[in-house]
Amino acid sequence: MSTDAAVEYFGGDELPANVWSDKYGLRDQDEQLVEPNPDFMHWRIANELARVESKKFKNPYTPDFIYSLLKQFGPIIPQGSPMYGIGNPKFVSISNCFVTDCPTDSYGGILRTDEQLAQLCKRRGGVGTDLSDVRPDSMPTNNSARRATGVVPFMERFSNTIREVGQDGRRGALMISICVHHPQVLDFSRAKLDPNKVTGANVSIRLSDEFLQAVKDGTDYEQRWPVNSKTPQVSRKVNAREVWKEIIKCAHARAEPGLLFWDRIIRESPADCYSDCQFNTRSTNPCGEVPLSVADSCRLLVVNLFTCVKKPFSPDAEFDFTLLRKYAGIGQRLMDDIVDLEIECVTRILAKIDADPEPDDVKRSERELWQKVLRSAVQGRRTGLGITALGDAMAAVGIRYGSDESIEFTEKVYQTLKLGAYQSSVDMAKELGAFPVWDAEKEKSCPFLKRIEQEDPKLYREMQKWGRRNIALLTTAPTGSVSILAGDGQAINGPVKLKTVKPTTYFGTTSGIEPLFKAEPYTRRKKINHAEKGSRVDFTDAQGDRWTEYPVYHAKLKMWMDVTGETDWRKSPYAGCCAEDLDWKQRVRLQAAAQRHVDHSISSTINLPEDVTVEKVAEIYETAWEAGCKGITVYRKGCRDGVLVDKPKPQKEKVTKTTAPKRPKELPCDVHRTTVKGVDCLVFVGKLGDDPYEVFAAIGETDISPKCDTGHLVKEKRGDYKFKCDDDAVNLTEVLTDEQAAITRLASTALRHGADTAFVVHQLEKVKGPINGFAKAVARVLKKYISDGTKVTGEKCGRCESTSLVRQEGCVTCMSCGWTKCS
Repeated sequence: MSTDAAVEYFGGDELPANVWSDKYGLRDQDEQLVEPNPDFMHWRIANELARVESKKFKNPYTPDFIYSLLKQFGPIIPQGSPMYGIGNPKFVSISNCFVTDCPTDSYGGILRTDEQLAQLCKRRGGVGTDLSDVRPDSMPTNNSARRATGVVPFMERFSNTIREVGQDGRRGALMISICVHHPQVLDFSRAKLDPNKVTGANVSIRLSDEFLQAVKDGTDYEQRWPVNSKTPQVSRKVNAREVWKEIIKCAHARAEPGLLFWDRIIRESPADCYSDCQFNTRSTNPCGEVPLSVADSCRLLVVNLFTCVKKPFSPDAEFDFTLLRKYAGIGQRLMDDIVDLEIECVTRILAKIDADPEPDDVKRSERELWQKVLRSAVQGRRTGLGITALGDAMAAVGIRYGSDESIEFTEKVYQTLKLGAYQSSVDMAKELGAFPVWDAEKEKSCPFLKRIEQEDPKLYREMQKWGRRNIALLTTAPTGSVSILAGDGQAINGPVKLKTVKPTTYFGTTSGIEPLFKAEPYTRRKKINHAEKGSRVDFTDAQGDRWTEYPVYHAKLKMWMDVTGETDWRKSPYAGCCAEDLDWKQRVRLQAAAQRHVDHSISSTINLPEDVTVEKVAEIYETAWEAGCKGITVYRKGCRDGVLVDKPKPQKEKVTKTTAPKRPKELPCDVHRTTVKGVDCLVFVGKLGDDPYEVFAAIGETDISPKCDTGHLVKEKRGDYKFKCDDDAVNLTEVLTDEQAAITRLASTALRHGADTAFVVHQLEKVKGPINGFAKAVARVLKKYISDGTKVTGEKCGRCESTSLVRQEGCVTCMSCGWTKCS
């Protein structure tokens, strides 16, 4: 089945149609769509949720009611795994996020975590793990290695595992975290400076208040291992500011590591009140917005804020907070239903494991993992309710993102979401019972819950009496894919006939808590699934992943033009308050205002210009900590390949012209003797510093026979070049043939003007005809001046045709298959 019906559903827009069909539409064993468009998916989800409702509640939601909230991606949108997995006959989880066992300090522990990453990923979940318990490098071990290799090799190991495991054409997602007190925290920070390393994982550092206060005070802090020990085996005092500077340099260069303000995460977490019940937080999901305990999981669903706007972009536009609280309550109830559906899915996975033909000792660890996941889901019933389209909702009521008014609006939105969701969870506890380990006494000092007592005393009293249905409820995830699909809420009353969708029903919203990326047209990249065939490849990143690029013009900006009759985007409420336009201090304040009302965390990115300084990035993170955020990401334009691309206008390329440094009268010179095709050759290389500056060579029968291997090249007044060593002198200008002089003059000119020696060698090796041997002799000598590991451009491997060629000990070697030109 083609995607034509999905394209029609989205009004002819291929981007959302392709995103939906690739990620969420069900397919048969032949990879053919069995759901023509999202309407079929929404009925699939509505029927499953209604089935659970009918088993639980005295007054269950009907399929029609649930469908009315889901259709056209209106007020309620399940995210990712629930959208794909609910009602899917495959053995998949509908959890978006997991945290594995954090590897214990042994190969057995590391291998156990590695297997768990694969087992969770193959069921579609994103995973997090923490390496703080792994001993630092060079510590003694009791095995044949004698010394530990440290955390970095295991970062690469886990990353490779994630990239290997398929998810119905996708690849998994991984977060690797480490405590700032670990002695290898800087090695961890630098691991991704190489764009070809740890490509399957995000990395984050768990920052303690102890460390951050030491940074502020300019004092030392302790690096120790084990990191939580009062009598650590390794302990050293290190200047906190120096460590901070190095971490920030990495974040500035590559937008990683991410930084997690860990003590605040733990302190504000209702779930961590139950650390004695194994709900102590250990790491986060891949984007950092859901801190989780080991073997716990979370499912995500968002309220589309744009659907709460009455008469958007008109003079009478108004945000309906009463409607938002209603949607928050419904959304939380549906989230609890999704927990029950996940319990069913995990139970099916366990039954499949038991029925599989593998030996029981092979299946044991997989079975134990899913039994732990099942226990956490049953005991905690954790949910992840969030929002999308905050930026569009602001614009629709005439509020400029980043203004003081927008910060007040954001706080009211998140407070309303929180109170609506918590009221719903308490109401469910009255009817169905609280999550099994609930204990009011354990929660009495939680700052997050105490704020609810101040804001809604009646709700707090009811929660003290009845408990709540879910251990923790709220988050704000990145909603990149969901925001592409999200509708405008214009068609939420009554049935929708797909062929009569009006042109004013614009799909697509701003993502999560983020502002609009760009009001002008820009380019959005969509990764091509490995299972896709025939997709247009517009871009290939450093890891070899392929992307299709789509021109994007924001749908709600089109709506603003339709409502107002304006055609100039610079007059819109988006102008001047898109991602790169914002005052970062206001952006941090806005996130902190939201964070007060989110019991998990928030995925959020501050976009910065390319020339922003390292010091400014440090100031942003320090401000975010002091403002009350739990973590934040800073993305400097151009620091790595992105999904959203602001493509510069094509410019006519110009050749950069250089001036060669003035030649000293004498240059140090190396003399090389080599043989090509049985013919002897002498090559003289004059050096400026350690780099080749000029070259002379003669092949065959000559009168040149210097006694030295090193000497000096002297330029005479009349233009001749002489090699001098002790009492020996050779006039090189006189002994070179015209052909030899022509080649070496051109090579010398390139070297003098700064050409990379590798490029000169590459061109010499391509020379054909009678002077082929001479050119190869010169190239062979110049190779000695190329550092090992230098990439070779313009060539392919002679065996596998890979372009991953480097110079190793003078030879061109393929890093993919091991082929070498010298073999």
